Amino acid sequence: MVPLIDSPPVAPGQRPPRRVAVFRALQLGDMLCAVPALRALRAAWPRARITLIGLPWAVSFVERFAPLVDELAVFPGALGFPEQPETDEGLPRFFAAMRERHFDLAIQIHGSGGPANAIVRQLGARACAGFLQPHEAPQPRFILWPDVLPEPRRYLALVRALGLPASSDALTFPLRPGDRDEYAALEARHGIEPERLVLLHPGAQLPSRRWPPARFAEVADALSARGWQIAITGTSSETPITSAVLGAMAAPALHLAGATSLGGLAALVARAQLVVCNDTGISHVAAALRTPSAVVALGSDTRRWAPLNRERHRIVADYPLCRPCSFRDCPYGHPCALNVGVERVVDAALAQLSRYSRTRAAAPGVLHSRGARRATEDRHAT
Repeated sequence: MVPLIDSPPVAPGQRPPRRVAVFRALQLGDMLCAVPALRALRAAWPRARITLIGLPWAVSFVERFAPLVDELAVFPGALGFPEQPETDEGLPRFFAAMRERHFDLAIQIHGSGGPANAIVRQLGARACAGFLQPHEAPQPRFILWPDVLPEPRRYLALVRALGLPASSDALTFPLRPGDRDEYAALEARHGIEPERLVLLHPGAQLPSRRWPPARFAEVADALSARGWQIAITGTSSETPITSAVLGAMAAPALHLAGATSLGGLAALVARAQLVVCNDTGISHVAAALRTPSAVVALGSDTRRWAPLNRERHRIVADYPLCRPCSFRDCPYGHPCALNVGVERVVDAALAQLSRYSRTRAAAPGVLHSRGARRATEDRHAT
């Protein structure tokens, strides 16, 4: 059990907080890992107005998870927070605006303590809660950072330490009608065959977390040779990476980078038989939608970041002495990537398909197995 440094902010008989701020200014995968804690907070305090202090992109997260979060307050960035330009210029105005909200409770689930705690203390809340690093002095309603726990369970530990029930650590990603409509249009245009669809997602925010595109291409060729339909996905900014995969492939594939919104990509993941990816946001989307995956995990602490279900989501990793790391670019020649061979990833992918897919694949190297292509497709690698 993670020890509570002091008494929880809501003791029996006290009124639940009406205005709650949650600080987590991070990217998609990080936010999905916080969903179980947000769900527990909402269940405990159904009438509270919960404000997420997050990155600008999280407006779409708040819209999707509206039952859990009421609004987004955009964090302007600060020194020591590399997700945005590192400057304190916007903090005075931001803190002044936050103090006008008169939060009853501000919860820090951005990280292990330190600078994140300093941000939360400036919000003007009646009480704060969060995590402490071992060298930090005890504070009321803060717990020691639970270093041995997987990411979703860290924040559930804080929720429980605050005296609230928190039983489910399952990730979720609600699909909306528009997401399904987008997928249907994508399927019609590209001739997607979901019963044999394998998604390869070679991008990641940090270069140190990317397995080489040429190796993804070899995996794609191997799976195509066994009759699976291959689609390469990514954001529009990742097109150079996805194009490098396609350019190195011998087999045909669907090139869907930049062709979907986040919701449309999630709907695509939900219909796929398998996702092969780096340890990045889409691996958490696959976990939330229960789509089997083979995850090439580079640099990260897999104990912390790998999906909780290690059977449905197979981790392929190497562990040199320099791991885990927080480097953007590996200064040591990227051994954790280069030591992961293509055969290991192919074997993991085929094992997942054998275990979880009931589909009989088509003939080797066939992109469309349903006869004539149903729509004009201009994004094939040939």
